[in-house]
Amino acid sequence: MTGAAQPTAASVADRIQTEVQRAIQRSIKGVEYFASRAPVLGSTPKDVIHARGTMKLYHYRPLADELYRVPVLIVMATTNRGYILDLTPGQSFVEFLLKRGFDVYMLDWTAPTPEEKGLRMEDYVLGFIPDCIRHIQQDSGEPDVSLVGYCFGGVLSLLYASIFPEGPLKNLVCFTTPIDFREMTLFQSFSDRRYFDVDRLVDGVGNLPPEMIFSSFEMLRPATRTAGQVQLWENIWNDEYVKSYRMLDRWGTDTLPLAGEYFRQIIKDLMWDNRLFNGTMSVGGHPADLAGIKAPILHAVAEHDHIVPYEAARHLIARVGSADKEEVILKGGHVSLVAGANAVKRLWPKVDSWLSGRSL
Repeated sequence: MTGAAQPTAASVADRIQTEVQRAIQRSIKGVEYFASRAPVLGSTPKDVIHARGTMKLYHYRPLADELYRVPVLIVMATTNRGYILDLTPGQSFVEFLLKRGFDVYMLDWTAPTPEEKGLRMEDYVLGFIPDCIRHIQQDSGEPDVSLVGYCFGGVLSLLYASIFPEGPLKNLVCFTTPIDFREMTLFQSFSDRRYFDVDRLVDGVGNLPPEMIFSSFEMLRPATRTAGQVQLWENIWNDEYVKSYRMLDRWGTDTLPLAGEYFRQIIKDLMWDNRLFNGTMSVGGHPADLAGIKAPILHAVAEHDHIVPYEAARHLIARVGSADKEEVILKGGHVSLVAGANAVKRLWPKVDSWLSGRSL
């Protein structure tokens, strides 16, 4: 009768020795991980050409000899910092656009102060964005501007485009931008008007704390952080994996507070009344109907987005009034759509090909 070869004492000893060595190496790399400095992000050379309150306007220094005529303004989500689109050389959407000949600006946010708790939607849509566009026009000498809005930065860009359909908006690109807030299922549960007293919260604390925002994102996929840490441990000696993990983890936890009155409007107008989807949205007394948008628009959505599910974003292209409009569905999640190896191969070249012919 034959059977599997029985392990010898020497082979068992070798396996134990190998596992011990792996555990030691993992521990050493783990100590290095916690002792090392955080990665430097957002290092593409830039200048602050305008700052006001919670807003900063960056102009990135050109990396090409010839530039497209129409400058690009990136509008970040108000909960997150813009360096997700400018991680490190070779992994920077901003750097990619610059090398392709685009003149790139970014509207980035800082934490609102307690004195800025009264900021409202109109301050962002009718104040900050137009203010930045005026400075870009003065700085570039060009009358037109293309907007690229990420997540809720896309919502703000849509509101601006619907209120100012005659320009100076030349093109509009949105990444993972929701319009049907009924489909933001976990956020709907979190903000259910039967249980969530937004007036009491805002009146009591002022600005919404970043810990509350971060926790709501974590609840969307409660096991993700633990699974990510397990994968980090398994790949702790892979320096490239560790570098990527640290960059994305730093950004994911670097959440900004939201101005109280602005948050109150988001909950009541969007989460409760779904006004953007219903066509009843107004900002500072100005109707903001998506049908009024006339600029060419590209909407990129992620196939596996757990923050903005496709059901929340899929009606955008049908609702806008633009004759030139396109939706593209790409593999990836809410972050990997715009940053990382997949974005380099999928989203970035698509944006380049779409914008280039419309920026002359």
